[in-house]
Amino acid sequence: MQLIQETADLSAYLVADEVIDHHHPMVRETAARLAAGAADSYVYARLAYEFVRDTVPHSADTGDPRVTWRASGVLTRRTGICHAKAHALTALLRAEDIPTALCYQRLRDDEGEGHVLHGLIAVRFHGAWHRQDPRGNRPGVDARFSLTGERLAWTPDPAVGELDYSLLYAAAHPAVLDALRTAPDREALGRALPSDL
Repeated sequence: MQLIQETADLSAYLVADEVIDHHHPMVRETAARLAAGAADSYVYARLAYEFVRDTVPHSADTGDPRVTWRASGVLTRRTGICHAKAHALTALLRAEDIPTALCYQRLRDDEGEGHVLHGLIAVRFHGAWHRQDPRGNRPGVDARFSLTGERLAWTPDPAVGELDYSLLYAAAHPAVLDALRTAPDREALGRALPSDL
């Protein structure tokens, strides 16, 4: 699949905003701690990915009802759904001047009755974009950081209406962000999130 930048301006994928708040002290401190153990930006990107994947549990896996959406909040509360974790990883990567985009997949829900919108990221190295999924591993899910081939949590099956969206967003999709901001808990969030873009 060819990934398409929402904007040709690569600097848009380094911007801090209300969601990707990489200027926040929590994000800066976390980035500095991770960077101290990294020999270069490639190693840093892997460390940041593994940090978000492994130390910020996916709230559906743990049953945590809290909804987080701002990167600093995700890192502070150490919980979030896929979209929130993607925001946190994007902020950590942008904090170290690594262009990072938000991207999405449409997947079947766990009951197989409908679809959900899944959030992940793409990082730019070697003049190309590489998608990464910091959702968090569990039985049946084994996502890994990779610049040589995708190791995502899921591969969409078009036969059941699943798909990859090729557009790389510089900021969180407005429909996703609205649902995250307004949902009082994770159960309500599940009903509010769009299933398609």
